[in-house]
Amino acid sequence: MKSYLAAAVQMTSISDVDKNLAQAEDLIQLAVNRGAELVCLPENFSFLGDEMEKTKLSTEIAEKSEKFLITIAQRYQILLLGGGFPVPVANSSNGNQGKMYNTALLIGREGEELARYRKMHLFDVNLPDGNTYQESATVLAGTESPPVYVSEKYGNLGLSVCYDVRFPELYRYLSNNGANVLFVPAAFTAFTGKDHWQVLLQARAIENTSYVIAPAQVGMHTPRRQSHGHAMIVDPWGIVLADAGDRIGVAIAEIQPSRIDQIRRQMPSLQHRTFSC
Repeated sequence: MKSYLAAAVQMTSISDVDKNLAQAEDLIQLAVNRGAELVCLPENFSFLGDEMEKTKLSTEIAEKSEKFLITIAQRYQILLLGGGFPVPVANSSNGNQGKMYNTALLIGREGEELARYRKMHLFDVNLPDGNTYQESATVLAGTESPPVYVSEKYGNLGLSVCYDVRFPELYRYLSNNGANVLFVPAAFTAFTGKDHWQVLLQARAIENTSYVIAPAQVGMHTPRRQSHGHAMIVDPWGIVLADAGDRIGVAIAEIQPSRIDQIRRQMPSLQHRTFSC
C-alpha cells in the first residue's frame, strides 16, 4: 500500500435528486482534478428533505443513486463511497411496510460493488433546540455487522454512517477486523455538530489508531433542517489534516500507511487491550 489522496465531499443536498447528483459530480470532479483516488460522499447525498417524500420516492432514489455511483466510479476511475441513501426494504412485514435501509455503498474503479452497509444506529432524539428526529419512523436498522473492505492499494476500509460515530464498540469491531481507514459519512445536525462532531471523529481515530474520512452535509436543506458541515480527514494521532469548513467543497488529505505503522508502533494500545464486553 502506497500513499494516496482521499477526499471527503461536503454538500448541501435538497429534495431534488437530479440536482444533488449534479452537485455531487461537480465536487467529485474537483477532487479528482486535485489528485484524489478515493472519494467519499456524505449521508443523504442524493436526497435530503421531507422523510415522507423520501419514502414515497425511495425506489427512484435508490436506483438513481446506485447507477450514479457505478457510472461515476468508472468515469473517473476512482474508489467511490456513497455515504448513505434510501433502499426500500424488500418483502417488508411486521410493521416494516414501506420502510427503507439507510445504505452506504462502496464502488470500485470498474463499477463493481466492493462493500455495502445498512446503518445500524438510528437517530431518534429530541434536541434542546426544539427539533425532534425520528429516523426509525421511516428507516429500518441494519442487523449485519459493518464490513471491512481489504485493499492492498487503499488499506482496510471500514464502513459506518453518521450516528454510528457515538458508538465506539462499532469501531472497535472494525478495528478488530483489520480496519485502518474508517468512513464516517454524515449529515450531522448544526446543534450537535458544533460541540460533538470533531471531538468524536478524533476520538474514533485515536482509540483505533486509524485514519477517519468523514464527508458531511452543510447548511440549510429545509426551513427546519440545518447541517453542521466540516467534512474532515483525521489521522491516526487525531490530527485534523483537512476541514471543509462551513461551505460546499471538499477536504483532501494524504493517507499514509507508514503513518499508521509508525503510530501503532509508538502507541500500541490495540495490543494492550485486556477488557472486552
